Amino acid sequence: MIRPLNIMLAENDTDLAIITKNYLVNHGYTISICEEKEEALVLFAKEKFDLLIIDSSFSKNEGISLALRFRRTNKDVPIILLGTNTTHDDVITTLKMEIDDFLIRPFSIEELYLRIEIIMKRINIGIRNQYLFKIGKYTLDTLHHVLIFNGTAKKLTSKELDLLYLFYQHKNRIVERHLALKKVWNQENYFSARNMDVYIKRLRNMLCEDTDVQIENVHGVGYKLIVYGL
Repeated sequence: MIRPLNIMLAENDTDLAIITKNYLVNHGYTISICEEKEEALVLFAKEKFDLLIIDSSFSKNEGISLALRFRRTNKDVPIILLGTNTTHDDVITTLKMEIDDFLIRPFSIEELYLRIEIIMKRINIGIRNQYLFKIGKYTLDTLHHVLIFNGTAKKLTSKELDLLYLFYQHKNRIVERHLALKKVWNQENYFSARNMDVYIKRLRNMLCEDTDVQIENVHGVGYKLIVYGL
């Protein structure tokens, strides 16, 4: 299973937190919502986060101090603060303390998403390189679960993504059928095998626009993702 980028969302407003989480999950992120300060502290110590989003009013207006505490603990993790009725001085102060961005409400979730994308590119280009993979004329984007061809993105289901990424890891080599079933379906039985056949057919249809890319059957053994010209 490919690990999506992991975000902590420290937000007291449950409805707003759920709306934000659903939007970002649909765009390929993993979101952990924290509604209490202690919960955020425990989770930060236990998990590796790629980004923190913290409401300045979080936990009785302790959001800014919590963000600065996280920054002292970890100099590298990007942090976005969200604020309501925030003064210009608040924004300047937090940015001077190496908080990466400060959004003042009202703002759209799409704006938040775009700022996340910009930060991830600016802070660590290597992160982006870890989820973009070339397959012939295609680009497999494992963060956003899409296959891109000539600027057009096709959405992939989790199983399609995992199966294609497995083939990519073994391109021009045989992927044994039992290995694919174990890695993607976590089981080997008749139903999962038939299910995999359906997904392979879908992937072939998605890859048909580049004749230098093919998924071949290796009779009695498994499959091979052929990428010519390598």
